[in-house]
Amino acid sequence: MAVLAAGGIVTTLVQTAVVPLLPQLPRLTGAAPVDVGWVVTLTLLTGAVATPLLGRAGDMYGKRPMLLLALGALAAGSLVCAFASTLPWLLVGRALQGVGAAVVPLSISFLRGMLPPQRTGSSVALMSSTVGIGAALGLPLAALLVQYADWHAMFWAMTMLSTGVLALAWRLLREEPVRSPGRFDLLGACGLSAGLVFLLLALSKAGEWGWGSWRVLGLSGAALLILTGWTVHQRRVSRPLVDVRLAMRPAVLLPHLAASLAGFAFYANSLVTAQLVQAPRATGYGLGLSVVAARVCLLPSGVIMVLCASLSARLSAARGAKATLILGTMIIAGGYGLRIADSRQLGAVIVGAAVVSVGTALAYSALPLLVMRAVPLEQTAAANGLNVLMRTIGQALCSAVVATVLAQHTRPFADTAGVAVAAPTLNGYRMAFAVAGAVALLACAAACLVPRQPRSAPSLLLQEPEQDVRPELPLSAQRPPAIEVHRSAEARPGPGPIGTTA
Repeated sequence: MAVLAAGGIVTTLVQTAVVPLLPQLPRLTGAAPVDVGWVVTLTLLTGAVATPLLGRAGDMYGKRPMLLLALGALAAGSLVCAFASTLPWLLVGRALQGVGAAVVPLSISFLRGMLPPQRTGSSVALMSSTVGIGAALGLPLAALLVQYADWHAMFWAMTMLSTGVLALAWRLLREEPVRSPGRFDLLGACGLSAGLVFLLLALSKAGEWGWGSWRVLGLSGAALLILTGWTVHQRRVSRPLVDVRLAMRPAVLLPHLAASLAGFAFYANSLVTAQLVQAPRATGYGLGLSVVAARVCLLPSGVIMVLCASLSARLSAARGAKATLILGTMIIAGGYGLRIADSRQLGAVIVGAAVVSVGTALAYSALPLLVMRAVPLEQTAAANGLNVLMRTIGQALCSAVVATVLAQHTRPFADTAGVAVAAPTLNGYRMAFAVAGAVALLACAAACLVPRQPRSAPSLLLQEPEQDVRPELPLSAQRPPAIEVHRSAEARPGPGPIGTTA
């Protein structure tokens, strides 16, 4: 558990730590400012493609090899970035780092197959919280390294951390025995990869290119055609990459929908908070904080997600994962209500962001449990990979929507030197919070529609209080109820000891 949690934290840290470096990359690499955005976009694309593909491969060939492959790509990409001095090589390294996005869903699936049921809930909750922990720790640490050291030092630190986790995983993790036999659907993998690249590229660049631009519309149309053909192909093959029929069942489809909406609502918190507190004081609401101080404001949110891991597991065990997801999304919406009410004081900003993080911790810990209870054990990694992919799509859509909202509410402000500075207005930030809160309420509605688990079906993940859990007895010790014996005796005609005892 410690090794897998460390892998999840390092993965998220590596993916988010480059954000404080973005404003300086044009000067450091000699690239055009419009091109440095690919440092984030390319990681998003490779992560979205690798997550479902490695998930399915983990179900077929073993989760341990796929975990080692993802961690190895993370370490290799960090090493390439550490030596890079130009943007093309930096993009190569970031593309390799994106493969590490599969670590968290693979780890969750690994835990389901290796741990006893009574420990699975708490372990999955802790594994889910590593997403917030890595982001909260990575941003301020990266900002410190960028401000006080050479920018390559950040990537050298990533290389050492990811290599250390890879060595521990190689040494300590043993293979999980459950496999899904069959051939890997190579055609389905290519179709899914192409469709996801076009879709996510359109979403991530919509704020920059414009929602009605020919590039966004063309990429969206191509993604729709490719994914439609891919769905038809998946329904026809005997061993599909994604079991579409299973994924369309309400017990699986609704958690995936809730995951995309929760990903949207979560990402707005970290995306907007850093910009808000760094806004100039001349705007009337900005605090004028440095990059490092702005990232430190998100540190309490990561600590809270760690503390909420145990709480979410207990809540899911007592009330069910569905209730935990409903509560989490409601808390997220309430947190954005606080952000709308007061975003001028630093304390109010930190409290509002922390409340959103509490709801995110509850929601993210419940989503894997809802998915895993609805799919067979041999499809756990593929289903979790698809759920994480839906969160990624929600985050990409959030980035584009927030950029569009803030761009429409930007106006010039005069700083202390009298120079005009363009910045979003406070109403623009409030509008972004309102959109994120509304999306959280939609996620709550989707969670309410998730079918309840039948009381007669034993849970593979949690020992819920309403279930009648009895130790399984050997056949020689089992006795049928007396009423069944009586009915069996009455069902056979004729008296006599044989008919009576029967």
